[in-house]
Amino acid sequence: MNLAFIPSPSTGVIELGPIPLRGYAFCIIIGVFVAVWFGNRRWVARGGKAGTVADVAVWAVPFGLVGGRIYHVITDYQLYFSDGENWVDAFKIWEGGLGIWGAVAFGAVGAWIACRRRGIPLPAWADAMAPALAIAQAIGRWGNWFNQELYGKPTDLPWALEISEGPNRVAGTYHPTFLYESLWCIGVALLVVWADRRFRLGHGRAFALYVAAYCAGRGWIEYMRVDEAHHILGLRLNVWTAIIVFVLAVAYIVVSAKIRPGREEIVEPDRDAAPEKKDGPADEGGSDADGSDEDGSAKADAPEKKDPFTKDEPGESGKGATADSTGSAEAAEKS
Repeated sequence: MNLAFIPSPSTGVIELGPIPLRGYAFCIIIGVFVAVWFGNRRWVARGGKAGTVADVAVWAVPFGLVGGRIYHVITDYQLYFSDGENWVDAFKIWEGGLGIWGAVAFGAVGAWIACRRRGIPLPAWADAMAPALAIAQAIGRWGNWFNQELYGKPTDLPWALEISEGPNRVAGTYHPTFLYESLWCIGVALLVVWADRRFRLGHGRAFALYVAAYCAGRGWIEYMRVDEAHHILGLRLNVWTAIIVFVLAVAYIVVSAKIRPGREEIVEPDRDAAPEKKDGPADEGGSDADGSDEDGSAKADAPEKKDPFTKDEPGESGKGATADSTGSAEAAEKS
């Protein structure tokens, strides 16, 4: 008999009057807010502007949620489109079911759109967000604890997870794979922060390190799970996905380091900066191209001062000068 275990919540929903607060959705929301806060700090430290991370997240988060749900439904279609199942449940995202692979892929598309609109490089933004995303995953995994899902094989270890009887599950104590992945993601975040400071990772390499490190852990954690999944050559589909993505991430780190070493010097151009002065005829006499002097004050609108001891030259004031000289000549003749 197992006397020590991690209890599961009796319900995944807390009723706040007429509003149901679902534990799974709550964990996702908290993870997003923490990721935006931490990512913003890293972005500003790299020379970006405060608030840019949140602006990009407005695009990335919805894309990521849709992508994560699409991946889950495609890879576990039998849960929604088999005989006796209701396909409408595929839209009930609050009941759980987000594939991290689809979430990152679609989220990257949304981030690319936002970065393109702001004129900033996506790899630099991804590098700033890399450890923040890992922390968001660590928080979001606790949503599986509320739903009593995605646990591992039976065990009697002191940290075993107690699962109660319910739909598609048998009461017992199991490996808390959600906890393993949560702790692993925290370790990934710390690794990326350390490596980024130590090696000054740039041009998407910090993000690639996050992806590779996460895949390394997801592989062995996925192997422990007992929930229904598709298998290819004896391995779960997500294990193969982790292996392939791991190889691609490592390859990117190696190739990118050779092609574009170092880190970006400017991650977010200043659109509000005044245009630089250009040398040319307009600058003669200490004036700017817009007709203003070195102090920035315009002279075109100011009336020109005349020297009282200087005779007027023919020009705009020529009529006045002619009149004066004619009057003088007539006075001389009369005298």
